[in-house]
Amino acid sequence: MTGLSRRTFLGAAAGAGAATVLGTHAATAATTPKGCLAGATAYIGSYTSGASGHGLDVAGRTGAALNFVRTVPGITDASWFDRSADGRTLYVTNEGSPAGYVSALNIADATKPKLLNRISSKGDAPTHLCVHSDGRHVLAANYNSGSVVVLPILGGGRLGAATDLVTHHGADRDAHAHQVVNDPTGRWVLAVDLGADSVYVYGFDAGKLSLHQQLKLPTGAGPRHLAFDRTGKLAYILGELRAEVTVASWDAASGKLKALSVVPAVPAGSTGEQYPGEIVVSKDGKLVHATVRGPNTLATFAVSGDSLKLVSTVATGGNWPRHVTLDPAENWFYVSNQRSGTVTWLPRDPATGLPGAPAGSLAIGSVNSVYFA
Repeated sequence: MTGLSRRTFLGAAAGAGAATVLGTHAATAATTPKGCLAGATAYIGSYTSGASGHGLDVAGRTGAALNFVRTVPGITDASWFDRSADGRTLYVTNEGSPAGYVSALNIADATKPKLLNRISSKGDAPTHLCVHSDGRHVLAANYNSGSVVVLPILGGGRLGAATDLVTHHGADRDAHAHQVVNDPTGRWVLAVDLGADSVYVYGFDAGKLSLHQQLKLPTGAGPRHLAFDRTGKLAYILGELRAEVTVASWDAASGKLKALSVVPAVPAGSTGEQYPGEIVVSKDGKLVHATVRGPNTLATFAVSGDSLKLVSTVATGGNWPRHVTLDPAENWFYVSNQRSGTVTWLPRDPATGLPGAPAGSLAIGSVNSVYFA
């Protein structure tokens, strides 16, 4: 099998060129930290290992524009965020290799995060995490190790040592766990593995994972992230190695995924590099958006029943758009362009929901993601 190093695959580290809908909490679901209007503060992750990033930056927002406030010291390779149900603790992956960590930070003052502790992810290059909807556990996906770890949340938001670790195995390539989330009911945990071309469904009880289903996608699909629709009955699975979205049905009662259709994420006839990065669903459930690295576009799909249709592609205004998020009011898209080291913001048309041309940018070296408080 062929290994795909997190630092070398697709030139993902910024040094080569310079992954919520998916989390358990939408940006407005948790309590807003004291002294912070929803969406007024953003946390920006960037790579520090062999790159030009700061790790974790705090930015303020005036209108649509993000403005640098400060760098939080000692937070290396910050690459994904989620927060506790009470909104007072921020959890961050530290995508180190060969030893990865997850950090817990107090954000009672949203603009001044304070490190509580950090704990081993029991793996190499943790690239994604989520706070489980039970509010008592953080789950993280270790990319290079192809594993998923469960970390308990202790008093005051600190993290404890792992209560479980499961490891995937690819048939054609080394496993590379890229995302882990729980389903809308909280009963099931889903892990998306790029190397194994699979989505794993686990039962979850008392901090332990039990394999329930492995949905195998075609060899070479390279699934990266998934997002549930607003009904919780469909999952949109974004491929990284193929520029496409697999629409799958989700039966929460049985804990089973079933692939229904595949929709291209680029216009017909597109050539050159095409590596999707992130996928999000609008709150009204009518549109799905995905970044595509290579053409450096934000693709928009219209939802029609249990199918999607590509209806728009716009330039993100930067190079290698790894991540996209909407602000809490869904007025603006914020795209993290890793290779150009810029966060760009694009207006969302209030009538159509479609993104417009970039309206501004903030320079952040080796940027990978933006998360609103």
